[in-house]
Amino acid sequence: LEPVWNEVGIEMRNMGSPVKVGKMDATSFSSIASEFGVRGYPTIKLLKGDLAYNYRGPRTKDDIIEFANRVAGPLIRPLPSQHMFEHVQKRHRVLFVYVGGESPLKEKYIEVASELIVYTYFFSASEDVLPEYVTLPELPAVMVFKDGTYFVYDEYEDGDLSSWINRERFQGYLHVDGFTLYELGDTGKLVAIAVIDDKNSSVEHTRLKSIIQEVARDYRDHFHRDFQFGHMDGNDYINSLLMDDLTIPTIVVLNTSNQQYFLPDRHIESTEDMVQFINNILDGTAEAQGGDGLLQRIKRIIYDAKSTIVSVFKSSPLLGCFLFGLPLGVISIMCYGICTADTEGEVFEHEGAKKESGDRELTDEGSEEEQEEEKNGKYTELSDGELKQKDIMEKKKD
Repeated sequence: LEPVWNEVGIEMRNMGSPVKVGKMDATSFSSIASEFGVRGYPTIKLLKGDLAYNYRGPRTKDDIIEFANRVAGPLIRPLPSQHMFEHVQKRHRVLFVYVGGESPLKEKYIEVASELIVYTYFFSASEDVLPEYVTLPELPAVMVFKDGTYFVYDEYEDGDLSSWINRERFQGYLHVDGFTLYELGDTGKLVAIAVIDDKNSSVEHTRLKSIIQEVARDYRDHFHRDFQFGHMDGNDYINSLLMDDLTIPTIVVLNTSNQQYFLPDRHIESTEDMVQFINNILDGTAEAQGGDGLLQRIKRIIYDAKSTIVSVFKSSPLLGCFLFGLPLGVISIMCYGICTADTEGEVFEHEGAKKESGDRELTDEGSEEEQEEEKNGKYTELSDGELKQKDIMEKKKD
């Protein structure tokens, strides 16, 4: 990130932006890092007043600058004329607009904008600025312009305004990658993906992509509240996500909230087959796989460890041998040392016990000889009558 970050600082200064670009070593200033909730490195935050906005987008110069300019500017940008409206609409694929005067809905709109300005722009306009094809059932209203049309927020059908804007901030059809999937996790939608090879122009690859596009366009009113549609180039990321080996081209539906996924039980030949597959998911008849249960978590740990080891050995065999061979060698030497130490200790103990036993036998033999000598000496000192008396006493004792 650092070379990109340096370019961001130079570009922002040349633009005359009010945003100051800096960096801080959070390991040296841990109290400040804790105050702002820094949990990983690198972390990008924009401080505006008492608020700290987290940047979660791609780490490219243009994306970071666009984020800084969006958050640093006003929460709600007014569109005073039709010309300005058309200019902004050409620049933004998804455009949220509040139409009307002061109202509780506008207060809610401003509140949501302060939370979601990190993702998208928010505008306001009067009714006469809107294109002629737009008809509003009532005022005030919140609208989103995207996919060549517009949609009006309905509190009764769409629920909370914040949730609705969070769901609608994406186009109906996307080129999906890992970062997009991460962002889609906040929407609560299921993600229907055609996993294809963009470089492969065969009929099967283009057909599955066209089927997903047709469903996203023609069945938007049926599925847009529950589904996001798109395609993904290649199966490497999706395989690591599902811990499975999907052959491409194929179609998979992901539930990003609980790690479940759905695979069609038969080949998708037409739009009608895809619609039937989606309806089976909605009514619960399609079989869900994966999940975030205990067994799946254990499987994920094993899979990640295996993938890491394989990737290290593939990229640099010598580094892999060093990283994994050195610890194993140290552990082996330690185990060998412990085992041999125990064996030698047992040998020493056995020899010591044997030597001590031999010394004791020698001591016992010496004492018996000494006792015999003392006994003989005593017998010589005693008289004949005393010896007879002693013999009698020993016989009685026996």
